[in-house]
Amino acid sequence: MSTTLEADFDAVIARHDRIEPRDWMPEGYRKTLIRQVAQHAHSEIIGMQPEGNWITRAPSLRRKAILLAKVQDEAGHGLYLYSATETLGISRRELTEMLISGRQKYSSIFNCPTLSYADVGTIGWLVDGAAICNQVPLCRTSYGPYGRAMIRICKEESFHQRQGFELLATMMRGTEAQREMVQESVDRFWWPALMMFGPPDADSPNTAQSMAWGIKRNTNDDLRQRFVDMTVPQAEILGVTLPDPDLKWNAERDSYDFGEPDWAEFKQIISGNGPCNRQRMAHRKKAYDDGAWVREAAMAYAASPLVEEPAKRASRNQGDPR
Repeated sequence: MSTTLEADFDAVIARHDRIEPRDWMPEGYRKTLIRQVAQHAHSEIIGMQPEGNWITRAPSLRRKAILLAKVQDEAGHGLYLYSATETLGISRRELTEMLISGRQKYSSIFNCPTLSYADVGTIGWLVDGAAICNQVPLCRTSYGPYGRAMIRICKEESFHQRQGFELLATMMRGTEAQREMVQESVDRFWWPALMMFGPPDADSPNTAQSMAWGIKRNTNDDLRQRFVDMTVPQAEILGVTLPDPDLKWNAERDSYDFGEPDWAEFKQIISGNGPCNRQRMAHRKKAYDDGAWVREAAMAYAASPLVEEPAKRASRNQGDPR
């Protein structure tokens, strides 16, 4: 390995500048990025399932259109992120196969079932709210394609968070049964939302190196605290109770104290033993298998002599008859 290349890489990281696909990078940096960005892409794609489950049962045409648009957004986020991962020298087929085989993970929260329509609002408010806390700092991540993808994703996630809050606020102004439905949903999703930031810093083997490389800008615990501080006032506005008896304002820290999630449960979920792990994977595998003919047709079309090469087409459009 050239010491000059390594020194150039270190200098870019020290300036908080971008590493681009054409630049030299340590193999560990590349592998860490593939793991993190692919996990993010998988989460967006798997995340369509819990809410997509309610598209046909949304209570009005307006709610159906909102939910349909949101699920489409999540698909777009996944495609953005798969494209960013491909710039690191791995194909989308390999990434999908690693997800289906269990060699790569996705966010633990998408293994939670969606039992009521209130869950659509709670996912928007809490899950997308946690995603915003986690992802806004990634707009400044050191890898260029990932950081640029995150800018648009964060803008759309912010919109999703607001639609979730608006849905819950509407239900809280409704009947007593609707308010009970919202509270029950918040009770189920609060702790999984806190787990979205990953294990405590002391148990996170990748955080220190990712921070040193500028891939991550904040630790898991810092982001979790930021999410709690942001969400508690919103819960008070909604009129819901967060299911944590240890949650209280700490004037000395100018922040909220809160309880500890069940990390044993978290480990069970990321090990593939969550309530919907197998269902989510079976659904994703079926979609991938059913789409085989589309991929084969696209490959055959791309290899066809009838497909004009881009350079030739550009020349023809400029009047060059070659």
